[in-house]
Amino acid sequence: MMTAFLPLAFLNGVDPWIFTFSLLTVVMTIAMGFWSARQSKTASDFFVAGRSVSVGWNASAISGEYLSAASFMGVAGMVMSSGYDALWYPVCYACGYLFLLLFIAGPLRRFGAYTIPDFAEGRFDSPIFRKIAVCFVLFIGFFYTMPQMKGAGVTLAYIFPGMPYWGGVVLVGAVITLNVAIGGMKGITLVQAVQYWAKMFAISVPIFVLMSVFGFYNGQIGANAVNAAGSTAAPVTQVVERKPLDPKAPKDDKWVAPFGPLTTKAVNAAAAALPADQRAAYLAEHQKPYSLLYTYSLIMALVCGTAGLPHILVRFYTNPDGAAAKRTTMWVMILIGIFYVFPPIFGVIGRNFMPELYAGVGAKGTDKVVLELPTLVGARFGVLGSILSGVTCAGAFAAFMSTFSGLLVSMTGALAHDVYGRMLKPNATAEERLRVFKWCAVLIGAVAIVLGTFVENLEINFMVGQAFAIAAASYFPLLFMSVWWRGMTMKGAAAGMLVGGLCALGGAALTNFSALALDPGPMGKVFAGFKGLNVFWASHPLLRILCEQPAIWAVPLALVLMVVISKATAAQVPNNIRMKMLVLHAPEKLGLKQEYIQEQGGPAH
Repeated sequence: MMTAFLPLAFLNGVDPWIFTFSLLTVVMTIAMGFWSARQSKTASDFFVAGRSVSVGWNASAISGEYLSAASFMGVAGMVMSSGYDALWYPVCYACGYLFLLLFIAGPLRRFGAYTIPDFAEGRFDSPIFRKIAVCFVLFIGFFYTMPQMKGAGVTLAYIFPGMPYWGGVVLVGAVITLNVAIGGMKGITLVQAVQYWAKMFAISVPIFVLMSVFGFYNGQIGANAVNAAGSTAAPVTQVVERKPLDPKAPKDDKWVAPFGPLTTKAVNAAAAALPADQRAAYLAEHQKPYSLLYTYSLIMALVCGTAGLPHILVRFYTNPDGAAAKRTTMWVMILIGIFYVFPPIFGVIGRNFMPELYAGVGAKGTDKVVLELPTLVGARFGVLGSILSGVTCAGAFAAFMSTFSGLLVSMTGALAHDVYGRMLKPNATAEERLRVFKWCAVLIGAVAIVLGTFVENLEINFMVGQAFAIAAASYFPLLFMSVWWRGMTMKGAAAGMLVGGLCALGGAALTNFSALALDPGPMGKVFAGFKGLNVFWASHPLLRILCEQPAIWAVPLALVLMVVISKATAAQVPNNIRMKMLVLHAPEKLGLKQEYIQEQGGPAH
């Protein structure tokens, strides 16, 4: 299947084990997609899997969807490049689900809808608000697809050394677009559930083998105990000695700090513009407070952003009821919590044995440590190294394919159901909506592929953190306030979501454009107009931090606007707000739960 898309020149020098495991993952994904597509017959199947997914299956599917390329590859790469500072990512990824469990999951399912824009219109009786909500499904979705495409490009470039980065993006994007177009939500639920367990196997088994060969975690940490000048410690194993660190690697006094290199890019950029005799004093004065600010903003983005990701939230509509949605969320916390034990260990071991990755960028940098590290086992056990690397490559495929599938379904649903089925042609039949769903999947997939080709030089987790910040500043305030405050009005919700979300989007985009402008390759030419921003950032490191990770100010801004404007327009609170709050919060046993969207369309009465 994969070979049909590849010139034979790319197959030269390809490890057969790595190729075989990766090919099996792609073939199984497509096969399960076609099998599931035969079960998808109705609009409800395509949009919410018939609202019949059990707790176990849905928890596995949500975990498979949530554990993206950022989790499988990005966490390990960022721990390797930035040290313990990067552990904020897996910790907050998991903690975000606790917030979702306590405040969002049950009420959202009890309201009953196909998409978040459905909820927005139903809660405020405002078709206009649906249009605003649809825009943010696309904003968040496209921002989140870019790191998945980066993961695809990195993995394919590793498997096929002659393949350009963009080739992997196009290949994987085409396969996933096909799967979504033929099966919708029901078609990808089985795929994502199976892929969670494939990722769990692929991330854990190589770690156990690596530790048995090179030494356990405590020994690896001990090997990292070098002084700030970068002198090497004693080797942790007799098989492969610890290599001297690349000069680009962070020194260990920073690598082990909880507020280290990850959060000081802006400060370092400003210090680089100063005379050498002033640089140390500047860093000593500014690094810690700016690092703390960035870290608090990152925590807010990841925790609140989890409760604002459309492709995750729509999953709760596939549960039979609100109680099942809450049980599903609890199991998701457990499943992803277990998974996140393993990626940081890859980063720690990689620092000892593959420091040459520090000198690489894009597809050749630390983001590929999960793929490369298992090959070192081959020094002692021959082909076993290739097999383990094949397993991790298969896991990487499962990671970005499952997440991209969920993102594609949520964005396609927004276009096919909200834009076409509720705005452009409200009387559309189920068959018409399904046909438009398939075409919209192709359109969204094509746009995501194009965007993915631009981001080779950006870190996977860095981009994901920005997507979470946009979600935290837009959908999170909308859902949290709409579910728990009856005084919220449409104008208040719209103003808060628009201002907070667009400010976060603008800040994140500016820092990314300025970073891409420094690329010596073609991306530098595309974004050359933003190169001057880097001089501005160097003089204003605080502003760069606030733009690079905007959640710390964008989320409060959205919440304050919602409260102030809702108070000013209190007369416009929906007349039936008491019944809507009952539907959101009353136990299902009272019989108040409604399906806002019925099979043939239209509100429930």
